[in-house]
Amino acid sequence: MLDKLLDLFGGSSEAPPETCTEDRLSLATCVLLLEIAGADHEFSSEECERVIEILRKRFSLSQEDAEELIQIAQENRNKSFDLWKYTNQINSCCTPAEKQGIIEEIWRVVYADGALDAHEDYLVHKLARLLNLDHPQLIQAKLKIREELIGG
Repeated sequence: MLDKLLDLFGGSSEAPPETCTEDRLSLATCVLLLEIAGADHEFSSEECERVIEILRKRFSLSQEDAEELIQIAQENRNKSFDLWKYTNQINSCCTPAEKQGIIEEIWRVVYADGALDAHEDYLVHKLARLLNLDHPQLIQAKLKIREELIGG
């Protein structure tokens, strides 16, 4: 899996950057989840567990593959200057409903530690804009996840 993902984002001639694949989508989504998890300058164990849970469920990954994806995404994230590359990949691969699902996953990570930090709030709004989601869609996702957590 590691070689496959590195080839996809490393400029391999086998797949042009604009090609939409499950591997590219999982990497882009993971980068966004890690970015929001680290927005408050702390990557808590609850946030880590939530990211792994999301990756396993959304992309049908094993625990080992999810952990490996996190490592690869962290390396990619550290080399990037912005998130456009990743949100652009999601925009080119996903329907509006799928992007709504991703922003819901982002809210799940935000609330994994039980609190909404100002940096997290700012970043989730920025990510919604980069994913071409409007404010009502963002708030709808937020309320859905808050209700899910309160009721669940």
